[in-house]
Amino acid sequence: MDGLDAATDLELLRAHVSGDRDAFAELFHRHRDRLWAVALRTLGDREEAADALQDALLSAHRAAGRFRGDSAVTTWLHRIVVNACLDRIRRRQAHPTVPLPDGNRSADGSGTGGVEPAAPAHDHDTALVVRAALAALPVEQRAALVLVDVQGYPVAEVARILGVAEGTVKSRCARGRARLAVLLGHLRPTVSATRPDSADPEPPGTKADVPGVTAGNPRTAEGVGSGSGRYRRDANQEDT
Repeated sequence: MDGLDAATDLELLRAHVSGDRDAFAELFHRHRDRLWAVALRTLGDREEAADALQDALLSAHRAAGRFRGDSAVTTWLHRIVVNACLDRIRRRQAHPTVPLPDGNRSADGSGTGGVEPAAPAHDHDTALVVRAALAALPVEQRAALVLVDVQGYPVAEVARILGVAEGTVKSRCARGRARLAVLLGHLRPTVSATRPDSADPEPPGTKADVPGVTAGNPRTAEGVGSGSGRYRRDANQEDT
């Protein structure tokens, strides 16, 4: 279709289903930075986040024909990304490894696998401590805190993304904040426990940091559930 940049998210998704090879790529590029930020903050590891985002986009690409329009397209996309991240967290917990604390890995295991955003040394160290504390939370609490406190989504929107009641989101955030307050009490007053990314600059929006998609495969948040558990929805289907 002509004028993809002027099309709505829903029009792009429908064009993709109708066979437009560029429509899904345009949809992804619109929302890539926020989807990448959610994946990175949830997983705390660039390689894991990149893999989870790619898995999620492939799932969305294949499941687009089943989207019924009951929620916003971005809510649907975020739900799939969160599902992919939580699936990876649960697999990692079942088969634990020892990642570097800043989430970057090199081939020989001795250095970082990518360039971390520039920050003063003290603030950068603090950010790593906060990120580690966030990673220690139960996955449901971590997902809720990342979406509400780190990314700034409204509770109602997070409830739609996670497929749970608003009260459940509030409860998970409250329990997560309480845990962070204990884990990060020694940092007061230099960091707020409810802003895990306070020392971390804007998520890697540079195009080199955000995984790309091939053409034909794969704006403010509009609508995607968890890998397993009570609120799991089929990652490839829209939540009703």
